[in-house]
Parts: sequence; C-alpha cells; structure tokens
Amino acid sequence: MGADKSSGGGGGPGRGSGFPAEGRRLHPVTPWRRAWAPLAGLGALVAQNPERLRDAAELGALPLLGLTAGVLAVAAAYGFLSWRVTRYRITDTELRIRTGLFFRRTAHLRLDRIQSIDITQPLLARVFAVAKLKMDVVGAGQHDELAFVGEAEARELRAELLARAAGIAPEAAPTAGEAPARQLYRVETRTLAWALALLGSGWGALLGALAAIPLMLWATGSVFAAAVTGLPMVIALWRSSVGGFLTQYGWTVSESPDGLRLDHGLLQKEHATVPPGRVQSVRLVEPLLWRRRGWVRVELEVAGAGNEGGLLLPVTTRHECVALLGRMLPQVDIDAAVAAVRPAPSRARWAVPVWWRGYGHGVTEAVFVARHGRLRRVHTLVPHAKVQSVRLTRGPWQQFLGLAGVHVDHGANGTASARQMDAEYAAAEVAAQAERSRLGRRTARPDRWLT
Repeated sequence: MGADKSSGGGGGPGRGSGFPAEGRRLHPVTPWRRAWAPLAGLGALVAQNPERLRDAAELGALPLLGLTAGVLAVAAAYGFLSWRVTRYRITDTELRIRTGLFFRRTAHLRLDRIQSIDITQPLLARVFAVAKLKMDVVGAGQHDELAFVGEAEARELRAELLARAAGIAPEAAPTAGEAPARQLYRVETRTLAWALALLGSGWGALLGALAAIPLMLWATGSVFAAAVTGLPMVIALWRSSVGGFLTQYGWTVSESPDGLRLDHGLLQKEHATVPPGRVQSVRLVEPLLWRRRGWVRVELEVAGAGNEGGLLLPVTTRHECVALLGRMLPQVDIDAAVAAVRPAPSRARWAVPVWWRGYGHGVTEAVFVARHGRLRRVHTLVPHAKVQSVRLTRGPWQQFLGLAGVHVDHGANGTASARQMDAEYAAAEVAAQAERSRLGRRTARPDRWLT
C-alpha cells in the first residue's frame, strides 16, 4: 500500500534542525476555513421552509445576532481545537499527517509512492498568503492534503517531497529546490473568452434555463420549485462561461524534469504537475463551432491523479497541440493517428441513425484511436503500452447487422471504445491489439519523476 492510515502516530527522525519531534502545525488561519459551514447549513434549512424564516424574524434582531454569534463561536472553537491536534512531519521514508479531534487518524504516505503534489490557492488563501498541498499516492483511496500552510513553505515542502520521491538523499532534499521549468505554451485571454463563448453547452444551458424557469413558475406558482428546476442549468451555464474563464484564465504549460507543469486561475490559483510516463490516454475534443478556427481542447487521463478535469489545454490550435503532445509522447504522431481513423460501415446507420457518421477507429504503431461525436468530435488515443485489457461487445441488433464494438481499458480506470465496427474486422483487431500491447510494454517509458 502506498498510504498506510492508522490510529496512532510514530517516531522517526525529523526534517532537520528546528523541526519539532511531534511535528509541525498548519498555518494559524486554518481553523477559520470551515467556520462558515454551520451558517450555510442554517441557511439551507431556512430556505427549505420559508415559514421558519418568519418565525426567526419574530425573535428580533438581538436574539438573531446572538444565535449567529454562538454558532460562529462553536465553529471557531472546534476549528481551533482541530488545528491544535493536526500536525505533519517528514521522516526518512514517509510523510506523516496526524488529524482528528475525537477520532485520531494518522496517514503514513510513503515518499517513494507519491505520484503528484498539487498546490491550490483559493481567493481567501491568496489574501492570507497561504496554500493547500494535495498529495496523490499509489494505493491510497483518497487524496491527503495539508490545508493550509504558508505560501513559501508550501513550495519548499513540495520541492522537498518531489526530491525525496525522485530518490535524492534525505539530507540533500531540503535544499534541492524546485526543478527549473521552461514555458511551452500560454493560452491567450482573448482566445479563451471566444472559445468559451462558442461552446454549445453554455448556450444550451442558457436557453434551457430561460424556458424551464418561467414554465415551472407558471405551472406551480412556486418560486422555490422554479429555482430548484433552473439551478442545475444555471450551474452548467456558469461552469461553461464565467466560471470556466475564471478557472482557466492564464493557463500556462511549462516543461520541467519532473513533468509538465500547469498553472492557471484568476481568483483561485492552481499549480499541478503531470509526469509524462503516467499519461494513459489523450482526448482531442473539437466542438462544432471551433473547427473553422482550427481549435482543439486537449484532455488527459493520468494514472492515480489528475488536474482540473484532466485538462492539459482548454483551447489551442491543432499545430500547437501536435507540438506539445510531441514533447510529452514523442513516440506518438498525432496527425498520423487522426488520419488513420476508418469510419464506421454504412450499415451502422440502422443501429445509430444520424450519429453513426461520427464513429471511427484507427491504429498506428504507437496508439489505439477511437472517434465518436458529430457536433462534439472526440478522438481518444491510448498508447499500446498503457492498454490493460481488450474486449469485444455485440448487442442483439449489432449481431443482426454484423457490427461490434472494441473497448480497451487502461491504467487510469478509463476505457476507449471504438463502436459500430465491422464484426470480422473488430474480432481481428482484438487479437491484434493484445499483441501490440504486449510488445508496447517492453519499450514503455518509466513512470517515475526525473527519469
């Protein structure tokens, strides 16, 4: 196991002189990060039953203020006590994080099993110059994090842990510093804004909200019912427009010895690293309104972790996409992979009317390629070395039409599916893909950092 969760702490050498034997505490601002949660819970309770709001109003202003202050005081006290018992420390072999006020929990994160460490700075964290570290470890069922530590300390701690994970000696790791990076690509603000504006999902959510909310209000006469109906559409609209812009603003890809570094965010800063050896598949997404401009969205599936939505680039040109992926996967020719795609046979129209033209499959010496979608065309590329298993599926209607689907599973618990293929061709491809995967693993790149 990469992360051993137990109910006790442990000894072991510290991180050097000045590192307390019992470990380090988080930043003093940490207790306040969840102080708003009880108030949000009370607000949600009142919103579900407006009559309670009138009952609360009858109490008067002073009792309401007293109740609010009491809730905040209890939340602050709990946060403070939790902060007092939360500590972390680094030994020669692991990072230990001790948490829990009533139920003690100690996470033992083996340094040689750490896959990635991301730094996140929400808006308020930037105000107080603090940051959150999120660790992903092989074998762990969840992400452990340190929230919050000082901004400078976060970067120093991340650099030390990465150095330890790369095999640098413990005595040299604290002074190793972060590996240098060279900027490869930065998404222009104007291009990002136009790309989000041309996404069909945003316009669809807007039209849906404009139609559904008034209709529900007219049918039920309830503002609450109309709000509940329109809320998912409003959230979808926000994420595909303003929210997406705030998250993806200043998206920068840099190259370093430990992988590709991704920095982005206007209000909330994100800093993530993608080791190329752990990339299991690549998705090239081309919405309909982007194709005239030659734009493409690049997504990754990475073993064990992922950045925001598995995103490598929110928007770029096909030329830049080919150049960037060529540095990450030098054995893969993106243009050749896309050109190798064969469309589904014409009889597939009886299985999937209209949309059958979007399906396709191709293969090169390096990757398995699956295509689907007409309005939102997606090419999924899986290097042969990353394929874990291959499956052939046929439904009753597909058997009648002589069609089948081929599905390849990879190490990020994902699947690439080539659907509506000729049945004989699909059966031959399953056997051929198994052999390609076996040969590809012999020459696979290592998954560790700095290699």
